[in-house]
Amino acid sequence: MTADGSRDSTGFEEFARVNQRRLYRTAYLLCGDAESARDLTQTTLAKLFQYWHRASRADDPAAYARTVLTRTYLAERRRRLRDFLAHSHVDAPPSVVGPELTVTLLTALSELPPRARAMVVLRYWEDLGVQTVAELLRCSESTVKSQCSRSLAALRARLGDRHLYTTHS
Repeated sequence: MTADGSRDSTGFEEFARVNQRRLYRTAYLLCGDAESARDLTQTTLAKLFQYWHRASRADDPAAYARTVLTRTYLAERRRRLRDFLAHSHVDAPPSVVGPELTVTLLTALSELPPRARAMVVLRYWEDLGVQTVAELLRCSESTVKSQCSRSLAALRARLGDRHLYTTHS
């Protein structure tokens, strides 16, 4: 808030303009689709605007924004899972996709649980250290290491020797 009681939106607008694309890319990797990524990015920016007086004083406002984005994603996934389990009968998982279908990085990432997916994206896409990821997700460093190790093994098994970004079989 400024001295007259209004919000200081100038600093926020500049921050949003500079960081929106990076937040969107991270959101896309977490969500796996453009519409959900746009929603997550907008929700993150709305939360940042609401608490801009706090976020703007952070040592690294971009890291603060990434934390908000990640925690918002995880909270939404938990809420969706809770709603799904409360309102539906869970059937057996569908059969494994046949080898004729192309496997992409986003498809493989979508098969990871939300928290493991967040760890992989933050650790390897955002290139954050183990300690930073642990702080963001409020868990121990050993949890980050073990989850990332298991997740990478699962991704390697799923993707095989194919290049991660190929679109042909």
